[in-house]
Amino acid sequence: MTTTLDTEPVAGIVARLYDNAAAQFADRPPGQPRPAMTGSAAERAEQAQDIYMPVSPVGAQMMYSLIRATRPEIVVEFGMSYGISTLHLAAAVRDNGFGRVYTTELSAKKIAAASSTFVEAGLDDVVTILEGDALETLATIDGDVGFVFLDGWKEMYLPVLELLEPRLPVGTLLVADNTESPAAAPYLDRVRDPRNGYTSINFPGKRADTMELSCRV
Repeated sequence: MTTTLDTEPVAGIVARLYDNAAAQFADRPPGQPRPAMTGSAAERAEQAQDIYMPVSPVGAQMMYSLIRATRPEIVVEFGMSYGISTLHLAAAVRDNGFGRVYTTELSAKKIAAASSTFVEAGLDDVVTILEGDALETLATIDGDVGFVFLDGWKEMYLPVLELLEPRLPVGTLLVADNTESPAAAPYLDRVRDPRNGYTSINFPGKRADTMELSCRV
């Protein structure tokens, strides 16, 4: 049996979005970093409204498999961007036969583009986009959260975890991207200390970056 990820239209859409992201990266001169974002979270989101910020294909496929295996009813994504990772999360929920993905985003441009993509992919019925400050919008979700993907502004990883923590039962999985960022250090300190109720492991992500997989124990 093929998965939603392996069939059209989702397979073609995911490939197209990754191609768009790769082309954008290739357009930068060698060694030139992405322009630094400054200001508030909302101001940085505005500055980044045209920039693809995708999870690695391997990381995305891993999350699809983890959701299929653990079968959570509620999946939370912090930081949707153009929705590449969201498609993987939603495809897993669809193939499980139940569940919903709640994803957060500040950029109106990215929300409009991703919303259209989810409709094109036929996955819009399992995705809820929470527009605005994630610390406000995520507080509106009812029920236990079974899977969390963190890929927004890195200094927000720990505050988002603290907000969701009362609704993370034993067995909840958390995946954090770009954990080489110094701003992610407070989050890593939290999930790597066994006294806080997690077991955690770091592994390679895209290019020189890493991801962190943690389990609520």
